[in-house]
Amino acid sequence: MLLALDIGNSEITIGLWDKEVWTHHWRIPSLPDQPELFYGIKINDYFLEQSAPIQSVRKIVISSVVPGLTEKIQHVIRALFQQEPILLGPTVYQHLPIEILNPYEIGSDLVANAMAAYMKYKQTCIVVDFGTALTILTISKEGKILGVSIAPGLKTAIKALSQNTAKLFEVPLTMPTSSLGKNTATAIQSGILLGYEGLVKNVVEKIRSELNENCLVVATGGLASIITPLQAFFDVIDHKHTLDGLRFIADHKAT
Repeated sequence: MLLALDIGNSEITIGLWDKEVWTHHWRIPSLPDQPELFYGIKINDYFLEQSAPIQSVRKIVISSVVPGLTEKIQHVIRALFQQEPILLGPTVYQHLPIEILNPYEIGSDLVANAMAAYMKYKQTCIVVDFGTALTILTISKEGKILGVSIAPGLKTAIKALSQNTAKLFEVPLTMPTSSLGKNTATAIQSGILLGYEGLVKNVVEKIRSELNENCLVVATGGLASIITPLQAFFDVIDHKHTLDGLRFIADHKAT
């Protein structure tokens, strides 16, 4: 079995791969102030609840964009599984069949997204990842990362409004029935959710125009299905796309 961990700013996504399928999928809040014991107990409990033997895990791969959590999770993995995890970074990227843009700067989650797109689709792809940040990555059919666009994620945008505007507050991520907000909640939903619908479409269309190519558009991330009008716009919605990238990277690192 393969264990993949994607450490993001909001949560840690964990997947267990066995016999050609992700058999288990868990999420833990990213809380850098929590001790290693917190994460060790969480992961151990997940395995116990699913009757998944820890000793059956043969390979572990980690992507992290949270420096304050990287070392803690590495220590937890070594203690629980008695093995050294593969940690994504420039030395690992050298083994991959894709060309990384700015390997010492790019987020490892973006590399995983690029790897998954290249391995699964073999054509120029735009990967839209709805996370703490909204990232739009383009990778060519030859495996070269062509560029990335980054904007605040949906929750980040709503939180910024509530924290920096005295009379506004956080609202549910629910699509409004009208673009004409009738109260504070629906006004924020209209501005953020309908606004992000336009943002995604506009950036994707500009990329397609610049490349003069009808690229495949893949959506991923925990909030990939929130903006319902975009579902028909995307060619693929795959919540485990990043985990697949980590799996492919682990396989290439081992060869």
